[in-house]
Amino acid sequence: MFNLLIQADTTDALNAAQDLDVLPEEKTLSFIELMFSGGPAGSIIIGILFVLLVVAIYIYFERFFAIKSASKTDAHFMDQIRDHVANGNIEAARQRCAQENTPVARLTEKGISRIGTPLEDINTAIENAGQLEVYNLEKNVSILATIAGAGPMLGFLGTVIGMILAFHELASSSGQAEMGSLAQGIYTAMTTTVAGLIVGIIAYIGYNHLVVKTDKVVHQMEATAVDFLDLLNEPA
Repeated sequence: MFNLLIQADTTDALNAAQDLDVLPEEKTLSFIELMFSGGPAGSIIIGILFVLLVVAIYIYFERFFAIKSASKTDAHFMDQIRDHVANGNIEAARQRCAQENTPVARLTEKGISRIGTPLEDINTAIENAGQLEVYNLEKNVSILATIAGAGPMLGFLGTVIGMILAFHELASSSGQAEMGSLAQGIYTAMTTTVAGLIVGIIAYIGYNHLVVKTDKVVHQMEATAVDFLDLLNEPA
């Protein structure tokens, strides 16, 4: 009886050891492997989205530093211009504007160059120069908005392609498709969606941040234009 118990315990231990040996090995999947595990169609779309991401990041930082530089203006700039104009030293005022490589200074210089003409002409010249400065500030920013909209749509395109591949595999095999083939189509669907949303979110946030920064510079230019016109309207 004792020997039977020992044999039973030994058998249970061997069975437990065998069960441990056949346990499935846990698989890990890195982010890069996840992105490029969706087959050729998914890889092509992921590659396009990666290019769009690089373009979006480049435009964002290029415009960010350009707008940041444009927003830097000497706090005493308008006071110095006011003194020069009040003293009739127009050339000194223009030279002071030339020292400031900013939209505010260029607008002021445009107005100074029109001194002696009717006030309406000066105002029109400043407005035209302001439109040109705003155009330069917003250069290529619209591309960010395009990427913000196109990124998720490309991702959804990959989703549709992936689901088509999965259902085609299922239909062509009369409902007996291999799970691996179905999984590849689903991978294409899910990975491209994730990548498209990531690109779209980054581009959207970057676009809105640049719009806010640009609006601040535009407000500076408007305030400077008003100050300069008020200066010209002051009694001699």
